Amino acid sequence: MTRLLVLGGARSGKSRYAQKRIEACGARLAYIATAEARDDEMVDRIAQHRRDRGPRWQTIEAPLDLPRAIETASRDADALLVDCLTLWLSNLMLADHDIPGARDALIRAVGSCSVPLALVANEVGLGIVPDNALARRFRDEAGWLNQTLADAADEVVFLAAGLPMQLKGRR
Repeated sequence: MTRLLVLGGARSGKSRYAQKRIEACGARLAYIATAEARDDEMVDRIAQHRRDRGPRWQTIEAPLDLPRAIETASRDADALLVDCLTLWLSNLMLADHDIPGARDALIRAVGSCSVPLALVANEVGLGIVPDNALARRFRDEAGWLNQTLADAADEVVFLAAGLPMQLKGRR
């Protein structure tokens, strides 16, 4: 595995799947987290994720500058896991960043990453059309981000109910 994109809905098992795949790639593992602890529930959720991963993992927080985090972490780690691109996109949108420019920078970082890399993202385009402009823009940007990364990835896996479905690569 060089570049793996793992897609799925909420609680589909995508993070667990990506973690197991990356854990098979070496001893020095880096988890690049995009979540921000903006409330008590998220603080608890982040702490639980750290406990679940265990001491083998170095956690790098990158809520906005994900491309630089990938470039930096790939120098010291045997493999990287980015979780999750959907939260990263939300962070960028809330901070009014240039989404196409950030997407291009991410693609460059993914393309130049020299260690196995798994990227986790939600598939948000399977439901109803959102009822407001911001939500529709988010859905559209997430879809474009996922399409762009799927094109750049060596392997793409979609999870539903904990079951992986191979979309690209490794058959």
